[in-house]
Amino acid sequence: MADFIHHLLFGIYPYVALATLAVGSVIRYDREPYSWRAGSSQLLRRRQLIVGSVLFHLGVLMIFAGHLVGLLTPIAIWDALGVPHGAKQLLAMGAGGVAGVMAIVGASLLIHRRFFDSRVRAASSFSDNMVILLLWCQLALGLSTIPVSAQHLDGHEMVKFMEWAQGIFTFRAGAADQIRDVALVFKLHLFLGLTILLLFPFTRLVHMLSAPVRYIWRPGYQVVRSRRLAARHG
Repeated sequence: MADFIHHLLFGIYPYVALATLAVGSVIRYDREPYSWRAGSSQLLRRRQLIVGSVLFHLGVLMIFAGHLVGLLTPIAIWDALGVPHGAKQLLAMGAGGVAGVMAIVGASLLIHRRFFDSRVRAASSFSDNMVILLLWCQLALGLSTIPVSAQHLDGHEMVKFMEWAQGIFTFRAGAADQIRDVALVFKLHLFLGLTILLLFPFTRLVHMLSAPVRYIWRPGYQVVRSRRLAARHG
């Protein structure tokens, strides 16, 4: 039974999550384009939002880039570049730790703002609250893996996750077997990460897929008038 559950969670569930992410995002963009936004509450409480948002987004972007490069770059390339597995793991622990602390501090500020400011709380949906809490938990799990990784400084533990991730993306049979014996905190981190991808198309997270490129060549400035001036000019 344990083998079946492990294969289900790390051999099948990744494809369910990734397929839902891809198909769900396309369908939402096609059917509900006006819901494709972050839903900012900046006007309700600006200062804490700016500090928390900058820390959170910068940290998350660093983490995402690190995971993308670290997990999906073929091991042969690292070997060809002469980068030892241990050195790569130390770099990941250091840079990931700094980015993780930045992100979780920012997320904590955003959570405090969202739950303890009455106006922001009233303007927040269940989905908004759920997403920020899930992301905080995921960041906490990620930081919790650092002490465990410090016990395997030879880098071979990280290679297991690289082989798993690359096996999933290349549809390689037995990818889940690569992480069968890793610590529980790693498995929880992977499972929650996959769950966030699964929920991605149904939350405000979809705004991550949009880049405001069109603002570079828009024809002019946006004109904002006060309500009194707008009423005077009809």
